[in-house]
Amino acid sequence: MDNNQLTVIARILVKPKKKEFVKNELLKLIEPTRKEEGCINYDLHQDNENENLFLFYENWGSRELWQKHINSSHISDYRKATEDAIEEFTLHEMTLIG
Repeated sequence: MDNNQLTVIARILVKPKKKEFVKNELLKLIEPTRKEEGCINYDLHQDNENENLFLFYENWGSRELWQKHINSSHISDYRKATEDAIEEFTLHEMTLIG
């Protein structure tokens, strides 16, 4: 097991009237992110009961490679575009233990 691997869970709760807009912005992140060095997987989910809740499940080769991702231009563009559309954002950095 590679102890350097980082799992990231990003939970994004969107303002109801902004759901489709943010969903489209989130979908735009997938292709460029999956091409980034160190990206093992980058999977977007939408909650079955609360359609305003999205979750990214990500695995990265290391925290350093993930840091490059969060400082990328496409993440910066996403943040600017959705600044007033997000109700709550929670980020968890996790390590696989079993």
